[in-house]
Parts: sequence; structure tokens; C-alpha cells
Amino acid sequence: MDLLESGRQKRRLLIAFIDLAGFARDAERTADDRLAALLDRYYERIGDAVAQAGGTLVKLIGDGALMVFPPERADDTVRALLELRDAIPALFATDGWHSGLVVKVHAGDVARGAKRFDVIGGEVNIAARLPTRGFALSAEAFRALSPEGRKQFKKHTLPVTYLPISDRRPTPMTKL
Repeated sequence: MDLLESGRQKRRLLIAFIDLAGFARDAERTADDRLAALLDRYYERIGDAVAQAGGTLVKLIGDGALMVFPPERADDTVRALLELRDAIPALFATDGWHSGLVVKVHAGDVARGAKRFDVIGGEVNIAARLPTRGFALSAEAFRALSPEGRKQFKKHTLPVTYLPISDRRPTPMTKL
């Protein structure tokens, strides 16, 4: 762990974002007390998955969550997140929901917040912008897996797009 000029600690972590696809649609037709009960069960499942892989739940953001894991536990992290992704539709199906879990995992150096536990930096943004409707690992997260863990995945190359040279907008995988 490095100490930054600001006094914050910098550390390499696996950064994971999860989010429920279709949440707003399903939540609109659910009574508030029922919605709160569903979210409580969902949050418990998230907490269990994070604990199973030795991670830290950084924050819950409505139907989404930001969590971090030690890179040496990459196989455990991926296993726990795949299990969570597979379990969540059944959790919500009992209420007639059709929401699925979107999972994005990246590995990179982050700064830890000074006032409260948080992770900050461009690597967090890269994780959040990974393009997927299901489960995606960045190349950096994939490299953190053991050779056995890598066998669960196939390479997916995004379509090539072209932007004007003068356009400075970053692409989803460009480091800021």
C-alpha cells in the first residue's frame, strides 16, 4: 500500500459494480413496504457474497453497489459474484420481477477516502463504464485470476469505432 501526497492510501484492488437491470420498471409496480423488504434481502445477499470473497462493501446505491476485493482473492471474488448473479433473478422472481444482475469487475490502483471509507480514482470509473448487460471482467481483472479461473471466460472484443482526432472524450476502456 502506497501513501499518497494527500495522506490517502493507494492500493491495488479488484473493483466491482453491480446493478439490477430492469429495477425501475419492476419497482414502479411494487408497494413501498414490499420494495423495502425485497431490497433488504438483496442487500443481505450482496453482503454475504462480499464476505465470502474477503471483500469490502463500499456503498449501496439504490439497486446498485460498489465493492472492492483483494486481488489475491480474484478467483473467490469471481466465484462469489457469479453465484450472486445467478441467485438474484430467483430472489426477485417470487414477486414477479424480471430483473437481472449486471456485474462489472476491474482491477487497478485506487485511493482510499480520507474522511470515510471510499475508493477514488480513474480505475473506479473504468470499472463503472465496462460495457455489458451481464457479467464483464476487464483485462486487468482477468489477469488477476489463476490459470484455472481464467478458463471460465472467453475474450470478447468490442466493435471498433472511430472518433475524430480532435474529440478528447475517453472511450470506455481509456484510463483517465
